[in-house]
Amino acid sequence: MTRTRATGAAPARRLGSLAVALTVLALVAPAAASAAPGPAGAPGAVVSVGSLPADAQLVGARDSQLLSYWTEGPTGAPAVSSGAVYLPDGPAPTGGWPVVSWAHGTTGVADACAPSRGEISDFAQAYLGTWLAKGFAVVASDFVGLGTDGTHAYLHGRSEGRAVIDMVRAARAVTPELSPTWVAVGHSQGGHAAMFAAHEATRYAPELDYRGAVATGTPANLEELFPLGGPGFPDLGLDGLPAFAAYVVDGLRVARPDLRVDDYLTPVGAELVGKSEQLCFTELLAAAGDVGVGEMLSRPLSDDAFRTAVRDYLAVPTTGYDRPVFVGHGVQDTTVPYPLGAKLAADLALNGQDVTFRTYPGPHRASALESLPDVTAFARALI
Repeated sequence: MTRTRATGAAPARRLGSLAVALTVLALVAPAAASAAPGPAGAPGAVVSVGSLPADAQLVGARDSQLLSYWTEGPTGAPAVSSGAVYLPDGPAPTGGWPVVSWAHGTTGVADACAPSRGEISDFAQAYLGTWLAKGFAVVASDFVGLGTDGTHAYLHGRSEGRAVIDMVRAARAVTPELSPTWVAVGHSQGGHAAMFAAHEATRYAPELDYRGAVATGTPANLEELFPLGGPGFPDLGLDGLPAFAAYVVDGLRVARPDLRVDDYLTPVGAELVGKSEQLCFTELLAAAGDVGVGEMLSRPLSDDAFRTAVRDYLAVPTTGYDRPVFVGHGVQDTTVPYPLGAKLAADLALNGQDVTFRTYPGPHRASALESLPDVTAFARALI
């Protein structure tokens, strides 16, 4: 069954921004020490368990812990991710707490940017605290390379999605109060990861009871936009575009060393991409200053090799989902423009997927908070 619902500003006004969005390129858009594990274990196998630093604690959680676990890296080889487990207050219900596997938004790619290693944001406190209050345990992957060995491949869909799934496996191995019943939830970069987790959750982890996914502010359809980039690409006024582009290019370096990504960069672009490996998001924004995407690129990104690499790296699937998906987006989003989310929902619906689509009046992060009554009710109905 396909369900599509939309609320918010008039479609005509939103469609007016589609032309702009379709010319955008490159948007998207103290913890335990890094693990040094022995031979690779099975996906979800726990490597270490420890305590979260005080700044990474979630208000309203009765108990929390930090763990690291085996999953898959961006080249397809086994790799280690870390993450946090948060339990609601009170005794667990019969069968255990249902689980939200949370996929976080952009923080950066350096180890210091891992959510479990530093101060949890006010947004995450409010957003995840609501899920706890609704009776869900929250497990939150950092993703491969954030706080663990290697470099995080930003927006590499397959590895991020599998880290979200394997986080549930790992958390259940060390937390008996958790039910096998779970949903994937993510915003921004995390919305992208949640969609990839949703696409293969039942096939990849059949021993779990996956019910559905929530993805808001999702940077979809970027594989159609990247090939539009090149020298002189105009400044479209999108929030953080050069920083997001630097993270994606750095991720391609990690996942596709055969592509010779550096050949597409000017010295200015190469310098910013280099800085992206050391600086978290707000710091990289400051370092980027007034640099535009057009100044970062030495040649067009429209050749077949780059097109194919980008599609394989980050294209969100629009078929093959066997559980319901909730897609939400803010009409004032200037980080991941609304038409990208609208097109994702439309493609899912046209392909017969069970999708619920809602719009919200606010910008990027605010729209995720605005969605909470809808998304928590959606998840509760699935469970």
